[in-house]
Amino acid sequence: MKISTKGRYGLRAFIDLARYSEEGPVSINSIAQRQHLSEGYLEQLMAKLKKAGLVKSLRGSSGGYTLAKDASEVSVGDVLRALEGDMELVACAAFHEAEPCGLQQTCVAKYVWQKINMSILNTIDEIKIDTLVEQSRQEGGNNGETDLLG
Repeated sequence: MKISTKGRYGLRAFIDLARYSEEGPVSINSIAQRQHLSEGYLEQLMAKLKKAGLVKSLRGSSGGYTLAKDASEVSVGDVLRALEGDMELVACAAFHEAEPCGLQQTCVAKYVWQKINMSILNTIDEIKIDTLVEQSRQEGGNNGETDLLG
């Protein structure tokens, strides 16, 4: 599995939003400048995050985006699933009732795929956004750039 630019840039933007929305709505332009992203691409990412119920948009001259939930309640997994979809490395049919596998009774490789999938899901679900916001404050100094995730 390789996380696309959608996931990487979207997570960076979400961390930035979490960091700066404590003071009020954050404009696309300000996130784009701090994160070196195009506004058009960022608008597409924010639309996906809004559809997933992770961000809210506010219109008007002092509008922008805010988090829909507290940063301590949102995991990296929540953000990545909103942007990338399913995060399983291998969608083994042995563990998906809708897609039965003729070899599931004798295939022992399924346990490898299950363990890898669970490791990935546990990791991304246990890292909360507020932890990354705090880390970005420590590492990013005053310029606000969040290069934690490339």
